Amino acid sequence: MALASRLGLSSLAIGLTVVAFGTSAPELAVSLNAAMNNASDISLGNVIGSNIANIGLILGLSAVISPLVVQAKIIRMDAPIMITSMLLAVVFLLDNQISRLEGLILATALIAYIAFTFLQARKEPELVQEEYLQGIPQSRGRLAIDLGLIFLGLGLLIAGGKLLVMAAVSIALLFGMSEAVIGLTIVALGTSLPELTATLVAARRGYGDIAIGNIIGSNIFNVLGILGITALITPLQTGNILWADIICMVLLCLLTYLFLFSRSKVERYEGILLVLLYIAYCSWLIVR
Repeated sequence: MALASRLGLSSLAIGLTVVAFGTSAPELAVSLNAAMNNASDISLGNVIGSNIANIGLILGLSAVISPLVVQAKIIRMDAPIMITSMLLAVVFLLDNQISRLEGLILATALIAYIAFTFLQARKEPELVQEEYLQGIPQSRGRLAIDLGLIFLGLGLLIAGGKLLVMAAVSIALLFGMSEAVIGLTIVALGTSLPELTATLVAARRGYGDIAIGNIIGSNIFNVLGILGITALITPLQTGNILWADIICMVLLCLLTYLFLFSRSKVERYEGILLVLLYIAYCSWLIVR
């Protein structure tokens, strides 16, 4: 974020893109490592499970802490983009795989989304700009320090991704669980921790736009960026990922869309509903 601020990006543009991409970086590291180690179930399950956890658990808990009010028009526009990106992935998965060509399409769509976000961010009212200015840390250090922290973080992400994939496969073998279920639960929750921290902090401070924008942006990055980049390197197979898992992800996102467009707000009781749905989904995973 500090480096993006040095490059002259507004706090709103940083919050809608850089923060969302940063919190999705663990998913990218894990999915790439899993795909390159012939563990497509973990790779795909990680993305689907993370998106489900982002909506059901993280957005739900955030709304329970404090009702989330959305003032930014761009976030209400991002919700349909999130759903469209997921439906595009669903179409690509009809043949039970995501090919390199389909990965290229997803990655290209991500670039178009980022460009669209930068353009639209300039049109938001001052009230929204001020919220992001207060909620997004500004650069106060040196450029060398910022660059050093970026490279250090990337190195730790790569190493951590390898360890997480190895541990996930070992757990699956030890308990006789499929890699798909491990990817949808333990791995997905582990890689969603940055989203959990960033979103809960924003909710506690009353920054509804930042909280919801982070979740929606992360889900878009997960589908377009992580699936796209991973499939470009090695095609992904659905394996033991069920269509029920994919449908659950899409339905939770549709539910969020309805909440946002009914009153531009996610109420506490809606947050409780999202959390209960996530618990029900995880319970069903364990039973199956």
